[in-house]
Amino acid sequence: MADDYRGCGAGSVFLAFVMGAAIGGGIALLTAPRSGSEMRGKIRDLSDETLDRVRELTDEAEDRLKSVVDEGRDLLNEKKDLIQAAIEAGRQAMEAEKAKKKEA
Repeated sequence: MADDYRGCGAGSVFLAFVMGAAIGGGIALLTAPRSGSEMRGKIRDLSDETLDRVRELTDEAEDRLKSVVDEGRDLLNEKKDLIQAAIEAGRQAMEAEKAKKKEA
């Protein structure tokens, strides 16, 4: 059972880690003794940084997904060509056997 794939990729784990760090940082900011305007500025900065990082991670994930899809498409086309070549070879072998039987 330990070898079962749980569907959690490295990107998902990393994103969860980043989001946890951002939430933890936000809580730390909220509990630190600061003035209201200073606190609001820190929260605004933290939220801007978090939003930028999430956008970066989203772009990276999109690029990786496109890359995987392209690789899958290439592999599928390669296997399709291989299967078509095998079918054609089988067809030619069948025609050759039919020709041998007609000659005999």
